[in-house]
Amino acid sequence: MKPFLFLATRDDDEPADAEYEAFLLRTGLDESTLVRHRLESAPLPDLDLQEWSGILVGGSPFNASTPPEAKSPVQLRVEAELSGLLDRLVEQDFPFLGACYGVGTLACHQGAVVDTTYREEVGAATVTLTPEGIADPVCAGLPQAFPAFVAHKEGVTVMPRTAVLLGRGEVCPVQIFRVRRNLYATQFHPELDGDYLAHRLAFYAGHGYFENDELEALQARVRTQDVSPSWRILENFVAVHAAP
Repeated sequence: MKPFLFLATRDDDEPADAEYEAFLLRTGLDESTLVRHRLESAPLPDLDLQEWSGILVGGSPFNASTPPEAKSPVQLRVEAELSGLLDRLVEQDFPFLGACYGVGTLACHQGAVVDTTYREEVGAATVTLTPEGIADPVCAGLPQAFPAFVAHKEGVTVMPRTAVLLGRGEVCPVQIFRVRRNLYATQFHPELDGDYLAHRLAFYAGHGYFENDELEALQARVRTQDVSPSWRILENFVAVHAAP
């Protein structure tokens, strides 16, 4: 099988490594079939897409809706590289799945409005599949409504015309969408369970996702929440797109 490429942007080693571990677990891949490249540390290399089954993008401390003048040089470089890559992926309808930060990258690339209107607090949100989502192979086997972990400062306010809405939320209307046949983005984190999320939260106190004095209570709460149905998104994406 051709490997998948995992593009990461977290600049702290411990949460970055834990994120990669979670993606390995939920995809069922190993380090030889899910190859990680940390964009915050090194520029995106030239990619021959024929060598890959698909590309995944994890979460990020970056926000697409941050004013350009407030973005760091690293964020500006990463955004430019991902935009150039998405030019190629969309043109070729190449398999792509972006989680959380993937919404900002793919949606903005396709002309969506992404802003802070539909931010969501840390916790398990209910995602409800649309009829198009029920019929989509990457959503196969999911209940029509399922829990998934969210924690984000921005979301899609106006969908791109090129996108098909696959799943909606109560607070944040756009939770999963598809562009063409093979490019996906989820607002939620399909890689996380309660322990992984509790671990991640410890590194993001003071970043605007929650008040610092809420950390321990949030960690305790998310550890009790079962979001296992959401993991199927990653399992299905790999099963559908793994190339010999």
